[in-house]
Amino acid sequence: MSAPCQKTAQTPNLIKTASNYCKRADINSGQIWVRLELVNRKGTVNNIKTVEPEIGMNRVLDRNIDTLLQKRKNEERRANIQIKVADAITRFAGSMAFVYIHAIWFSVWTIINVGWTGLRPFDPTFVVLGTLASVEAIFLSTFILISQNRMSAMEATRADLNLQISLLSEHEVTRLLQLISRIAEKLGIEESKSSDLAELKRDVAPEKVLDRIEDLSAQASPGKSL
Repeated sequence: MSAPCQKTAQTPNLIKTASNYCKRADINSGQIWVRLELVNRKGTVNNIKTVEPEIGMNRVLDRNIDTLLQKRKNEERRANIQIKVADAITRFAGSMAFVYIHAIWFSVWTIINVGWTGLRPFDPTFVVLGTLASVEAIFLSTFILISQNRMSAMEATRADLNLQISLLSEHEVTRLLQLISRIAEKLGIEESKSSDLAELKRDVAPEKVLDRIEDLSAQASPGKSL
């Protein structure tokens, strides 16, 4: 009975036992150890056995999530005190506690100043209340705009990252199509001569795509300048 596949510090990628080689393969959900039974010195494969993959998410996905969370924490730590104050006020203004406090404030103010409690009204015309509400609205809108500007800058950075990843993926897929097409030609497969495949094998210039989008937008709205 052949020895089982085991990972060691000396041979993390390839482990040689008495009658087989254990080779590591990263497939989808995690690390899989594949045992290749050898029947001669040339390495002819007689039998392939695999160990069940680890249950859980892909390790690359785990790494990406950790990287994004760490990046977000670093951005929050680098923010100055003004940004932190603006974000805190914006979060509070968007909470139900903010609604409850204002509901109680306006209710008490109104009840007292309409004379329902027997107390002397201090703002019978509600001019002071209107002024305070207007000033509060001015400051709240400013804090919200500050937070929105910060979020817009972060979204622009993420959009640039997504664009670069998409361009890299398009380039890789194009190269894969070219390689597969050459293999298909060598094997004499008729589909390799398809006109659609020839079109797909061409690299896409992103600046040409942007120019085309701008031209179409200008044609759709000739009275508006981009």
